[in-house]
Amino acid sequence: MSRRRKKESKKIIYGVLVALLLILGLIFGNNERVSSIVSSMNILQNEENSTIQNTNENETIEAEPVNVDSNLIVDFIDVGQADSILIQNEDKVMLIDAGTNEAGKTVVDYLENKGISQIDYLIGTHPHEDHIGGMDDVIEAFDIKQIYMPKMETTTKTFKDVLTAISNKNLKITQPNKGTQIELGEAKCKFMTDPIIDKDNINLSSLVIRLEFGNNSFLFMGDAEKENEETITWPKTDVLKVGHHGSNTSSSQEFIEQVQPKYSVIMVGEDNSYNLPKQETIDKLEEAGSKIYRTDETGTIEITSDGNEIKVSTEK
Repeated sequence: MSRRRKKESKKIIYGVLVALLLILGLIFGNNERVSSIVSSMNILQNEENSTIQNTNENETIEAEPVNVDSNLIVDFIDVGQADSILIQNEDKVMLIDAGTNEAGKTVVDYLENKGISQIDYLIGTHPHEDHIGGMDDVIEAFDIKQIYMPKMETTTKTFKDVLTAISNKNLKITQPNKGTQIELGEAKCKFMTDPIIDKDNINLSSLVIRLEFGNNSFLFMGDAEKENEETITWPKTDVLKVGHHGSNTSSSQEFIEQVQPKYSVIMVGEDNSYNLPKQETIDKLEEAGSKIYRTDETGTIEITSDGNEIKVSTEK
């Protein structure tokens, strides 16, 4: 029997007992004694209601299991000090970033080994070389349906190479706004913030994507920093792709407390010159109870979801 039904049953029993006592009081003329008993019963009833209410306030309500027809697969590809994330559901494919110029072939080979020939959504979170360096290789190698990038532009050769590859295939760039939604099979994705255009800090233009699949959720932060994090209130999320490779310019205390990630993925190169991730960021994630995975320690990280449970496997 549920807690609510038990509570309703007890209310009925209390009501019946009080009514019987009042009737007995009328019959035997001992109303004062009956009133005293009823008063004591009311006190006990109020105490129990208070206990039940407090219990319900502290009770964690588990989401009802959902049924989905497929699994979601998210691969955090080891591309060194860079980002490249492959997401698959049903027959749909999304690629967020494509590593450095040198990693372009690595990303292409990885996707081809997965049997991928078409990318439904190609997303360049922002025009830094460690995120879009391999995008021209990806565009040339695969059938691309739609490309998302922020409004931020640069004059680097890397950025120009991407624009040339896009032009050669007669593709165009979509610049999403906060709240723009797309579907990837049974997964629903939403762009969470508007890019902040600041030529002195290109990281602030990062596209941030939240993905929901059944009862599970993922948050891909690109290189978004604290200024981006402060623009909205963040929902709890199961898996966090930590912003800016675990730098202390991202992942503020308030942000981590809002997201409360069960799993955190840091994409970072082994013995990188930036000394990332920062210990400060790791400490905050650990204090929040998050299980941390790092590509410099484990290689490529694959996370799968059936809509209810998440499983993590690593290359090493």
